[in-house]
Amino acid sequence: MSEQTARMSSDERREQVLDAALVVFGEKGYAGGTTDEIARRAGISQAYVVRMFGSKEALYVEVSRRATELVAAAFRGALATLAPDAPAEVRERELGKAYADLIADRNVLLTLQHLFSQGHDPVLGPVARECFLSVYDVVRTEAGLTAQEASGFFARGMLINVLMSLELPQHAAADSKAAELVERTFPGTH
Repeated sequence: MSEQTARMSSDERREQVLDAALVVFGEKGYAGGTTDEIARRAGISQAYVVRMFGSKEALYVEVSRRATELVAAAFRGALATLAPDAPAEVRERELGKAYADLIADRNVLLTLQHLFSQGHDPVLGPVARECFLSVYDVVRTEAGLTAQEASGFFARGMLINVLMSLELPQHAAADSKAAELVERTFPGTH
């Protein structure tokens, strides 16, 4: 353990563990990520991680909620830059840009995708639905999109998630079909 790690407050150390867990769970999901790997990445003992969060499941839930809050915060940040009477298409565009910027950090994107794939799990499924619907609520309530607009926005977001997970934007130059889809999804950016 480095001298800097030893001097961290418990809050700073907790943040360090959550950051490490976001990376590990993003890369490996809940089943593949281990508290041992998270501890190594954070520079602390595995026992301390478990003592801090109680269980791997509790840590995963907290990391998932944090990733969800990052999405909500990005959306709120984008909305704060707009006039209150901005047209829906402008609000959607700015929310989309904020989301694309956020998920450029693949750890957020992949952590949420892993979470959403746990919809069948008796513990994680309700958390996944809560997280998804909390973002939907931001889009409906705070962004003021209609149900139809929000549905379209989320459908486009799911397409963006798949393209980003496949790293299609980075490989679009090698395939004309990929280039077409990327250009249609992210006009003028590639």
